[in-house]
Amino acid sequence: MPRLRSDFWVSAHLRRLNDLSIPAVLRRRGAAEAGAVFVKVDRLDGTADLYGPAPQSLMAEAEDLGERRFSPMLAGVMPLDVEERLGREIRFDSDLWIIEIDDRSGRHFLELAPE
Repeated sequence: MPRLRSDFWVSAHLRRLNDLSIPAVLRRRGAAEAGAVFVKVDRLDGTADLYGPAPQSLMAEAEDLGERRFSPMLAGVMPLDVEERLGREIRFDSDLWIIEIDDRSGRHFLELAPE
């Protein structure tokens, strides 16, 4: 099963968050068809989390390959640490997308890959 284009997925995820009254913005637009998506969650207490694309090796079943899954990259760190990591990711892949969510509870509604 082919994976949903990045631009459609990002638009749908932002709409979902908006419908749940969770403030979220698109900070960086990447490649429409296949750009990697990163999600920063600012917990509004001086800490932030970062989620990125899950490695294919963490996908539990072959049928999951058509779905977009995420893995935690940084958790409970200073927002500057997240920004530095995003800067490195952008230097590696300039076609990536960045969504930023502001939520004290850390809600993101991402599908996480099994660990």
